[in-house]
Amino acid sequence: MRLAHLHIPHLTPFTHTSRLQQTLVSRLLTHKKLYDSPSSPPPTPTPAPPDPTILTFTPHPVYTTGRRDLPQTSTANSNNLDPNLLPTPLQPIRHLLTRTSPSQLPLAEFHPTLRGGQTTYHGPGQLVAYTILDLRRLRLGPRQHIRLLERSILDVLSDYGVEGGVLSEQDPGVWVDQPSQLQDGRRGGSDLLAKKIAAVGVHLRRYVSSYGVGLNVTEEPMWFFRQIVACGLEGREPTSLVGCGVRFGDARDGDDIMREVAERFVAAFVRRVNQVGTPGAVDGCCETGGGVGIDEVYRIEEGDVLGDGRE
Repeated sequence: MRLAHLHIPHLTPFTHTSRLQQTLVSRLLTHKKLYDSPSSPPPTPTPAPPDPTILTFTPHPVYTTGRRDLPQTSTANSNNLDPNLLPTPLQPIRHLLTRTSPSQLPLAEFHPTLRGGQTTYHGPGQLVAYTILDLRRLRLGPRQHIRLLERSILDVLSDYGVEGGVLSEQDPGVWVDQPSQLQDGRRGGSDLLAKKIAAVGVHLRRYVSSYGVGLNVTEEPMWFFRQIVACGLEGREPTSLVGCGVRFGDARDGDDIMREVAERFVAAFVRRVNQVGTPGAVDGCCETGGGVGIDEVYRIEEGDVLGDGRE
């Protein structure tokens, strides 16, 4: 099986990447519908299914909500924010999401999404990776998919020499154990409080996955995260690759760094998919299933997805 990698090498509007994702999801769902219709036989000759795709990008500053925090309507936007439509976690920062004058853009946008989870932030300094896959074609279950995403992030951390990466059964995502002073004074000295370096949230429709992970690469997102209770986890701090000691070099271009991290994530995800159902699988949920490997990764561009209608 081949896997397409679409990387956007510059800051991009979140709405644009949402359109790319929806187009890719629709292609997979349309193909599945050909075989799921009870009223008509599948076409002959049988068309090949669309290849799975990983979309990697860095958006302009945006707060997004998952299904647990969805407002009453999904039409809210940064130019006309009714406080009754904002999810509770964003109510205190409404001023950041609105124009202060006709010529002044808001510091961040807000967009509701259908992914799992609660409210989080995406923006400069973060790599977002969306996996648009037919899980059944890959013989993966929903839980396996989540674990593969998390384990792939752990592999990226290892590639960069970051130690202490951990997973949590209670709180999805990837965490890094770092010494941190307790603030409540109940215990003296220092303790290990895991900081969140990557968030995970996906959506499934007829076993077609969308959304994925957001990995903090630099310290740029930290201020935005601290304006909210990210993912509903009070008192838990974020961190990043740079915050964990990774040094990319002052001469490195930000877009070049994001491309490198994106390519490492895609390579790690492919390795993990190919390990499912083999002795190399490290999670109980990934010891069975699988068997459909990815043997090639190729690059595509935005125009390959949107054609002449690209934004």
